[in-house]
Amino acid sequence: MAKKAKIFVIIGNSAAGLSAIGSLRQYDKTSRVIMISKEPHRPYSRCLLSYYLAGEIAKDRIWIVREDYYKRNGVTPITGVEVSSVDPSNKQVKLSGGRKIGYDNLLIASGASAKLAKVKGVEKKGVFVLRTLDDAEGIIAMLPQVKQVAVLGGGLIGMKAAYALRRRGLKVRVVVKSSHIFSQMLDEESSDMMREHLAKKGIEISTGLEAVTIDGDEQVKGVELDDSSRIECQLVIIGKGVSPNIDFAKRQVASNVGILADENLATNKPGIYAAGDVAETFDLFERKKTVNAIWPAAIRQGKIAALNMLGKTDHYEGSYGMNSVDFFDLPVISFGLTEAPDDSFEELIQADFNRSIYRKVIVKDDRIFGGIFVNDIARHGILLHLGLQRVDISDIKSILVDEYFDYGKVMPLIKRQMENFIRSEYKDTVAAYAPHPFPLLREP
Repeated sequence: MAKKAKIFVIIGNSAAGLSAIGSLRQYDKTSRVIMISKEPHRPYSRCLLSYYLAGEIAKDRIWIVREDYYKRNGVTPITGVEVSSVDPSNKQVKLSGGRKIGYDNLLIASGASAKLAKVKGVEKKGVFVLRTLDDAEGIIAMLPQVKQVAVLGGGLIGMKAAYALRRRGLKVRVVVKSSHIFSQMLDEESSDMMREHLAKKGIEISTGLEAVTIDGDEQVKGVELDDSSRIECQLVIIGKGVSPNIDFAKRQVASNVGILADENLATNKPGIYAAGDVAETFDLFERKKTVNAIWPAAIRQGKIAALNMLGKTDHYEGSYGMNSVDFFDLPVISFGLTEAPDDSFEELIQADFNRSIYRKVIVKDDRIFGGIFVNDIARHGILLHLGLQRVDISDIKSILVDEYFDYGKVMPLIKRQMENFIRSEYKDTVAAYAPHPFPLLREP
């Protein structure tokens, strides 16, 4: 008797969802795969939106897969529709239009959405976030009538938008409530270095301030700040970070910031898995569960979730935080912890503000827990993996942040502790932390 084909439903059409499709089709050519996405477009790289907005790349560079991807892989796409709820008891998902779709296994890979600032006037024409292709194209369409931009928020998304619009020749002012930009990625010293560099390129940054009103009639004309000052502008970009898209599922599936997933990427409900920007998994540096919304983690999680959906048990080792930017030829990379949480951690720092060079490594018990590198990023890869493998770095601790880092001294250390290097991290992922990252997905 022929084995009954299963129905796999995937909510999400980006890195995690596509990676899952690849794994499903590698081992199962016959089961039905249904992909649901609230966006109408075929998959594209969010990593490249700021470069598209800056005019540095053409639109055809952002697509991840060809137009016939779904047909070639036997996937039924349902696009431009949101999922309104999940029913684990009846193994169904309900769409915003009322349609119900049954599943044998469900992967929630619905990504994240930009947070909106709680500012009066946020509904006016000319206020945008930068999270989707539609956001980028809406901003581009307005550019002919824009001379000055206000960016509310100094995180990664806000600063990428500021960089892109400055590259377009616009006058840009960034308003940040916290004491420094990139507060989730950099410490104050490295942030100040980046701030000074951006100021020289024409991006004005104001910290310790918050917008209270976006004024104008229907169209943005300015932003009033909490110190009673005002910014004249025709465009406002809100860059306050992102939140996992879990509202449709958090009442049915255990969640915290994201959906709680175990080492198999399974949730607390049978047959339901989570991957990507919605998945709250074990952090290899923080040693607790958290959401790490980075592309390589999403691809790895999507693959492992799919293997477990197929009954091929595979374990997810955990994720870690990592961010990389390059603004006006100043590259910056950070990973893991960027500030010592308590006195049991040690911060090794070497800085040269004249050359805009900064190196910082967080250490505890002769193990690496994180680092920040500005304008000297070559060593970050080896230090990252020494940290991930929890290698004892006592032999080379004194040279970790030296300008002339001796790679020759690292190899004997690795050979002595080779048993720690048994895991092939992200072996199925190709991702470049470069000025023009273009993540690649393998198709079956």
